[in-house]
Amino acid sequence: MGIRAIVVDTAGTTTDLSFIKDTLFPYSAKVLPDFLKENEHNVLVENCICDVRDIALEPDASLERVTEILQQWVAEDRKATPLKTLQGLIWKQGYAKGEFTGHIFPDFIQAIDGIKQQNMRIYSFSSGSAEAQKLLFAHSDGGDLTPKFDGHFDTRTGNKLFKQAYCNIINTISLAPKQVLYISDVVEELKAAEEAGMRTMQMVRSDDQRTGSHKQITSFAELTF
Repeated sequence: MGIRAIVVDTAGTTTDLSFIKDTLFPYSAKVLPDFLKENEHNVLVENCICDVRDIALEPDASLERVTEILQQWVAEDRKATPLKTLQGLIWKQGYAKGEFTGHIFPDFIQAIDGIKQQNMRIYSFSSGSAEAQKLLFAHSDGGDLTPKFDGHFDTRTGNKLFKQAYCNIINTISLAPKQVLYISDVVEELKAAEEAGMRTMQMVRSDDQRTGSHKQITSFAELTF
């Protein structure tokens, strides 16, 4: 049974982890206090603020306190949905102002057309929100890559370390598990995808990376079917 779809991880696989850590995260932390003040009555932002209070078990937290909690979560890299949503909105503003472009590894930009020509679907799966993924690919170093994608999955689909998330992806895209190839740099994610029946491949971009028993590539140029 041939491969019909590829699901790619983002950080460490299609985009450099340092871009997220050194550019996106600090930008969202810096802009967050003003962004919340300016947009606290926007429905989506208001919902996020309420969710933060719920998660933190501080129902009466002031806007300043909510900002503090969020800053703490940024520092801890908490995978909390309201934080991810707010970061997505802030990054959208940053991309629109041209504060940065989305870093995508050149080998992925070069390989994507070849993958599409083989009549394959491409999806991304990240712990960053689907909206943040679209922004990253829309404002990439290689221009707007979003038309080449068939969809984006995030933590709403499930935790990337658990089999269920990959079962959910398989159900959503209506293919047999063996028709789907998952590419990531993280061994635990590949193990979970394998448990769901997907084919797997590890992207190894640095010498000090932990590797497992999965097939390995060091660039998308090495991808063959």
